[in-house]
Amino acid sequence: QVRLVESGGGVVQAGGSLKLSCVASGGTFARYTMGWFRQAPGKDHEFVAAISWSGGFANYEESVKGRFTISRDNGKNTVFLQMSTLKPEDTADYYCAADSRPPLVAGTQWTEWEDARGQGTHVSVSS
Repeated sequence: QVRLVESGGGVVQAGGSLKLSCVASGGTFARYTMGWFRQAPGKDHEFVAAISWSGGFANYEESVKGRFTISRDNGKNTVFLQMSTLKPEDTADYYCAADSRPPLVAGTQWTEWEDARGQGTHVSVSS
């Protein structure tokens, strides 16, 4: 069973950048599609981005395209989310998740990503 631990959250001004990390343990990391989701106060989990096993394919939620970049280092069992040009509406708890299916099959619904989920890291963007 894969265990995921996120880090890198914090407080940043609008227009700033943050890089989130998610380290996996207890499984074969390179076999999993990895994804990032977020949950703003009072809202459901929202898909942010996903990356394939090899890192050769990634998909993004529309509002983060061009601002966020997902990447992975299979040698370090880590997936990253580089966030730039942050906006107050990006404020949320950010979670990483793992799925054994390809990104477009795993989809964008939090409830479908059942293989592993992290505990989250908080990002706050001030205006």
